[in-house]
Amino acid sequence: MEWYDKISLFTALDAVGLGLLLVGWFASTLMIEHAPKSVPSMSQLMAGFRRDWMVQFVTRQPRIYDGQIIASLRQGTAFFASASMIAIGGGFALLGNADRLRGVTEDLSLQSGSVIILEIKLMVLLLFAANAFLKFVWAHRLFGYCSVLMSAVPNDPDDPRSMPMALQAGEINITAARGYNRGLRSVYFGIASSAWLLGAGPLIVATVVTIAVVLRREFGSRSRHVLLHGVPPTKT
Repeated sequence: MEWYDKISLFTALDAVGLGLLLVGWFASTLMIEHAPKSVPSMSQLMAGFRRDWMVQFVTRQPRIYDGQIIASLRQGTAFFASASMIAIGGGFALLGNADRLRGVTEDLSLQSGSVIILEIKLMVLLLFAANAFLKFVWAHRLFGYCSVLMSAVPNDPDDPRSMPMALQAGEINITAARGYNRGLRSVYFGIASSAWLLGAGPLIVATVVTIAVVLRREFGSRSRHVLLHGVPPTKT
């Protein structure tokens, strides 16, 4: 079966759902990373704190605490990279088992040509998993670069190289966090894409919910309120 014939198996609602998924994925990233200064996202606020961290790092003695934080960040990215690899492996194993795919399609009550349809839908999910893996691996590597730069910062705060090198480390740290966050968003939208296995309607609903959750966490969460306005007084 040619690619044209395969695509013709999908409906216009499938195209709308897939388009919404991809547009929501790209648009949410643009909104989060390029939000106006008057309405900063959580990621932008945390970028400022990462720069402040490197400023404090210059005068902190000893610097073991900072090394532990970087190690913790690398462990988190390594965990998600490993999880993404497992998801990719599982997806390819499922694609290579036509009988199992056929059984799944029967359980989901799909129509003729459903195995091919399911394969294409799984490939979309795999693309999100692969993108997440690449982002997590790059973030892990950048956190490693950051740790090296931090180690190269002179112990003497009065050394003219101290602050510029610390600020360099801060920018690498921010870039690593950006890659990590992009990887997480790929996971979120990859999970949403799995709803396509149930049909175009569930895909659209899952995508809208995912977009709402992602944007709320970046622009409407209590954590963001705390970063902007401080911790509210405890009620007694």
